[in-house]
Amino acid sequence: MRISVSSDMDEPVARSLVAELRLRGHDVVTHGALSPGDNPQWAVCSEAAAREVAAGTADQAVVCCWTGTGASIAANKVPGVRAALCADAYTADGARRWNDANVLALSLRLTSEPLLKEILDAWFAAETGGEPEDQANVAHIGRLDFGRVGP
Repeated sequence: MRISVSSDMDEPVARSLVAELRLRGHDVVTHGALSPGDNPQWAVCSEAAAREVAAGTADQAVVCCWTGTGASIAANKVPGVRAALCADAYTADGARRWNDANVLALSLRLTSEPLLKEILDAWFAAETGGEPEDQANVAHIGRLDFGRVGP
């Protein structure tokens, strides 16, 4: 799987994330502080990673900033992206299972290396889109991307 990763800071957890994804066999493309010469601002690098998902040049993305909030907000502004800020494995599982999230947002401050591995395990193990109600909610979000509201 090709995964786009962004971080606004070159922190140990961000480096561990890239290493762990590569160890799991993924092709990783980096943005922001993880890629020399890139703009490291969280809004800019998170958008870059999210745009790769929306364009289909990346299967998924992981966006990081100090709290993870800004990175998730920026990623969610890109039509077709469903970014979820996950601080634990249960939330990561639910984000994939119920929300068909295609971008994982992480906090550089709160995510330890063991927790990172738990979150990634849950994220990649979850099966998406099984229940009709979940599918309807994801479809509704997709319509919001294009300014259409309602059922």
